[in-house]
Amino acid sequence: MTHPTVAQLIGRSHRLGADPRNTNYAGGNTSAKGTDIDPVTGEPVELMWVKGSGGDLGTLTEQGLAVLRLDRLRALTAVYPGPEREDEMVAALDYTLHGRGGATPSIDTAMHGLVDAAHVDHLHPDSGIALATAADGAELTAKIFGDRVAWIPWRRPGFQLGLDIAEIRTQNPRAIGAILGGHGITAWGDTSEEAEAHSLTIIETVRRFIESHGRPAPFGNPMPNYAPLPSRERHAKAAALAPFIRGLASTDRVQVGHFTDDPAVLEFLAHEQHPRLAALGTSCPDHFLRTKVKPLVLDLPAHADIEDCRVRLAELHEAYRADYRAYYQRHATPESPAMRGADPAIVLIPGVGMFSYGKDKQTARVAGEFYLNAINVMRGAEAISRYQPIDEAEKFRIEYWVLEEAKLARMPAPKPLATRIALVTGAASGIGKAIAHRLAAEGACVVVADLDGDKAGAVAAEIGSSDVAIGIGADVTDENQVRAAVDACVLAFGGIDIVVNNAGLSLSRSLLETTVADWDLQHDVMARGSFLVAKAAARALIDQRLGGDILYIASKNSVVAGPNNIAYSAAKADQAHQVRLLAAELGEHGIKVNGINPDGVVRGSGIFAGGWGAQRAAVYGVEESELGAFYAQRTLLKREVLPEHIANAAFALCTNDFSHTTGLHVPVDAGVAAAFLR
Repeated sequence: MTHPTVAQLIGRSHRLGADPRNTNYAGGNTSAKGTDIDPVTGEPVELMWVKGSGGDLGTLTEQGLAVLRLDRLRALTAVYPGPEREDEMVAALDYTLHGRGGATPSIDTAMHGLVDAAHVDHLHPDSGIALATAADGAELTAKIFGDRVAWIPWRRPGFQLGLDIAEIRTQNPRAIGAILGGHGITAWGDTSEEAEAHSLTIIETVRRFIESHGRPAPFGNPMPNYAPLPSRERHAKAAALAPFIRGLASTDRVQVGHFTDDPAVLEFLAHEQHPRLAALGTSCPDHFLRTKVKPLVLDLPAHADIEDCRVRLAELHEAYRADYRAYYQRHATPESPAMRGADPAIVLIPGVGMFSYGKDKQTARVAGEFYLNAINVMRGAEAISRYQPIDEAEKFRIEYWVLEEAKLARMPAPKPLATRIALVTGAASGIGKAIAHRLAAEGACVVVADLDGDKAGAVAAEIGSSDVAIGIGADVTDENQVRAAVDACVLAFGGIDIVVNNAGLSLSRSLLETTVADWDLQHDVMARGSFLVAKAAARALIDQRLGGDILYIASKNSVVAGPNNIAYSAAKADQAHQVRLLAAELGEHGIKVNGINPDGVVRGSGIFAGGWGAQRAAVYGVEESELGAFYAQRTLLKREVLPEHIANAAFALCTNDFSHTTGLHVPVDAGVAAAFLR
């Protein structure tokens, strides 16, 4: 049964975390103190429940709380060796845990435990950080709040910061909280309701002050040549640049991307002060840990030609990497973790928007959200003062903190297809659906494309959130729709790595019964459709310079002649030869092209359910319900082939185990001797 104090804490956390004006994703922490019974002694014991490391307030659960004994936590003050040995106190927190202790305590635990208040909130609101990064933040805090809210100059999170805040609470009983220079806010209360009210009071009071006292144009004068492009043109340019930029951002390690053209981003880039402010970088530790200390900003106007943008981005990327290496070398010590990579996490394109990058879609999206927070912070600080983030040396100490390195080391190992982005056609049912599910299960981001967009969306929802899969409607016979499908893929996830040409249909008819319309329909979907998809995707794959995989779901019928399916088999033979042709042509770009030849996939197949099954059953003189068993008995292994078996082969061909294989057709037919490749 949940402790009443814990229930209050979780409710408060959810309310605060649900509003992005209060704190950013996974940012800040909340705590509550109370009494429970020690199961060993049977006596009451004072405890503190606090959000653990890496959790998110908006989705916090009881399992995400660290549970500590207050007597032992407060006793650490007697052994605290001072700021020079701050990091040792994090390990010491393990000795204060109650029982198993719940989640891993965060670096902010002391801030909560040492303050003499039953409930404490530490948050990263845009308005609060704007005040915290204002050049005269201390004076403004006194002007706005008097003695109700204290100012604490920048100090790296840890035990000493907890002592500083505790001292403020002791020396000034009227204070309801503090502005933490360069960082955020902390508030407290004797009840959960009071702490929440104090947090919201600080946030709203600063927000209203900025609105009423701030300069009307904090980002300076508008730059007409940098104004936002019209929506359609903006998205087209973003899609054209996305694969190229992802390739740059993946120089050290492959990244997944996110794109946004939020009005705040476009406004920032359309005003004269954006180069200066962007170069200053972000300030709040949560911000630059995800966005790096500063973004890469394209210094060309909105209407600049695509090729000119690519050339300039490549130059700026090289300069960015050199600058980042110099930053690392200026501040690294022999004890510092190795440099994690010199590529930008944020790329800003005037008139177009922002690309952000990370090890998965969620990380990339959150990085973009954090930079949007940073833009809001810059706007607020420049409106009431001058934006002045913490200095570079302090940023480095946070970014390459040994404790941050330990947090990264606790992350689970990536799945085999992590960072890879797949587009699967005909994926609303059967083989395509099974492939989409399997690729996502192995770590890929997946675009589920199908003629029926609603069904594609339903399959994507089965797979997971939009950070994992999206569904789109696309007719592969229509060049414009195919181009739009690839654009949707690169805008959703930053690029494309795996293309599965699976869309297909079949009509079982003899030569004399096959009409020209029958022939054209099957060739349009499978031969023409595969060509259009491969062509559109290849442009993006080549732009990325990251290699990639194109898979064709062909058929045993591309090799073996059978009765009453001339149009289907001829179209499949066309697909099979496309594999060979494209393997020969795209190999120089590191792009592998392989095929899979299934046979007899009845259960779960959209083609068989659409009438093909009944037609083939009639050809072979068996009941439709027995068709799968019939196909199994004519194989060497006597096994029925299911969509999942084709998905297994698709996954395998996209792994490093097949890094040197291209132009191959893999039979997944349980053994059909006549289909053996020669």
